[in-house]
Amino acid sequence: MKTPKLPENEDSRLQALRELGVLDTEPEHALDRLTQFTAHVFDVPIALISLVDKDRQWFKSRFGLEAQQTPRDISFCGHAILEDKVFVVPNATTDIRFRDNPLVQHAPYIRFYAGAPLTTSSGLNIGTVCIIDLEPRQFSDGDCDILKRLSEDIVRLLEKSNVL
Repeated sequence: MKTPKLPENEDSRLQALRELGVLDTEPEHALDRLTQFTAHVFDVPIALISLVDKDRQWFKSRFGLEAQQTPRDISFCGHAILEDKVFVVPNATTDIRFRDNPLVQHAPYIRFYAGAPLTTSSGLNIGTVCIIDLEPRQFSDGDCDILKRLSEDIVRLLEKSNVL
C-alpha cells in the first residue's frame, strides 16, 4: 500500500477546510441528495463527499457506507486531492498503490474508485466527491466530466453558505 503524499500547500489547504466550518457538522439535505444522485447516475453502491483533514477523511455526506470517516493514510481521496483532474482506479486489486489497502482487502472491498477534487475558489483541494464500486470498471472521459461538474456544484454549495 502506498500512503498518499501531503500536498505542497497542505497548511493552506487545511486552513481553507477549517474556515469553511463544515467538519463534524450535521448531515445536509442538499448534499445528501447530490450524493444519492451521484450514486444513481453512475450506478454504484457507494458515493461520498469526503473532506480530507490532517489525519482522516471525514464524510460530509455518504450513500451506501456506514463509516463516518477513515484514516487519511489509507484513503483513496488522499491521493485524489493531489491532482486537479478526476483520479480513477479501475481495479484496486491490481493497482500497486492499493492492492493491499485494508479498504480493498476488507469491507467495503473497494474495487473501483473515481474521485473529483473539491477545489475551492482559491484553488485548494479540500476533499473529493467520489464513487466506489465493488467490481472493477472503466470510466470514460464523459464520466469524468460529469463527476468534475458535480464537484464544482458541491464546492459552490459549501462556499455559498460557509456553514450549511
